[in-house]
Amino acid sequence: MSEVKKIKKGLDIKLIGKADKVLEKADRSETFAIKPTDFPGLTPKLKVKVDAEVKAGSALFFDKYRPEINFTSPVSGKVVAVNRGERRKILEVIIQADNELQYEEFKQANPADLSRDEVKEQLLQSGLWAFLRQRPYDVIANPADAPKAIHISAFDSAPLAADFDYLVEGEAEAFQMGLDALTKLTDGKVHLNINAQKTQSKVFTEAKNVVINKFAGVHPAGNVGVQIHKLDPINKGDIVWVIRPQEILFIGRLFQKGIYDVSRKIALTGSEVKNPSYYNTILGASVRNILKAQLKDDDKIRVISGNVLTGTQIPEDGFLGFYDSQITVIPEGDNYEFLGWALPGLQKFSMSKTFFSWLTPNKEYRLDANLHGEHRAFVMTGEYDKVLPMDVLPQQLIKSIMVEDIDQMEQLGIYEVAPEDLALCEFVCTSKINVQDLVRQGIDLMIKEMS
Repeated sequence: MSEVKKIKKGLDIKLIGKADKVLEKADRSETFAIKPTDFPGLTPKLKVKVDAEVKAGSALFFDKYRPEINFTSPVSGKVVAVNRGERRKILEVIIQADNELQYEEFKQANPADLSRDEVKEQLLQSGLWAFLRQRPYDVIANPADAPKAIHISAFDSAPLAADFDYLVEGEAEAFQMGLDALTKLTDGKVHLNINAQKTQSKVFTEAKNVVINKFAGVHPAGNVGVQIHKLDPINKGDIVWVIRPQEILFIGRLFQKGIYDVSRKIALTGSEVKNPSYYNTILGASVRNILKAQLKDDDKIRVISGNVLTGTQIPEDGFLGFYDSQITVIPEGDNYEFLGWALPGLQKFSMSKTFFSWLTPNKEYRLDANLHGEHRAFVMTGEYDKVLPMDVLPQQLIKSIMVEDIDQMEQLGIYEVAPEDLALCEFVCTSKINVQDLVRQGIDLMIKEMS
């Protein structure tokens, strides 16, 4: 029996609004968007203009520095807008969907019968390559590299996260075909990391051609970066690729059906949702129809594509992020609370036992986005070390990033971390430091220095 790796350092944030395993219906979105901002380090070059007709799988833009990597339309229809930001930075490519989807045709084949180059070419042309991400740096994988391993986290331990067992239900064949494609991309092992207590789906537990590893414990036990660190830490020069289970389904469908089918289940979660549940949708969909009639009567809410720790705030008619499998809705928390620090705080969550809520450890909370304080001097408190289960000195690493000390960043573990791995450090930070932004800045600096 394989050893269970127990994650003891971390923090489970219990929030109100976990999705019931009920598949609700919502009108299909009329518009879809692919956002270059979802891909750190990408410099996009457009392949289409406004009013262009596209099919599902048609290229919308590509990576300027790696032009073989395409980013394709999730639906067929017309390109109705290319929204830009400062210095004409491309923010969104928006497609008005057809009533009936038309697909670009790709090769149907069993990946086991194909060469590595043939599998790679299929993924690059279809746009599915963008789902393969590289550690270190947490960027899209370089097709020219040969990773020492590929890791898949089959569970998510973030607050209100979607149940991956439910997301892949009934798609064992597509999942296995996707795994078979991944095995062609590395001479090393493909690791499938499951939750020792909670993972029940045979799609995961009976998967073939992979090494199944078992994990247990508190968040961030489900973070693939933490799992890699516990199994085979990344050193300078090492390359590991990561991908999520639903994205493996997309790869499996590509080889099964020869089309770019990125339909998926997502979880609608959060305290401001009337009936938290699951929905069928398509990658990049507008969330408007899903949120319609589901929000409680409060105009001061925050809609997040993703989870509360690492997700991105979007408007109520915004678009689902490329890598996100949940939408979270919480109170905005833009109100001023008089003497809030002096109250017992029975409805407030605190890791440090600042409030008496620690007496009810299993309580679920209606938390908001209020910082409950201003930005302060960066002080050493030891709180980061309590929530980061990696052999990394987080505060020293963050300070080395602040002063742009490349040598110190290397020695302190910049190759092992991604912003999501230090999300809890940001949550517990006494100084209100934007830790994840700093980690991304440090990674970007390392990429620039190494190029």
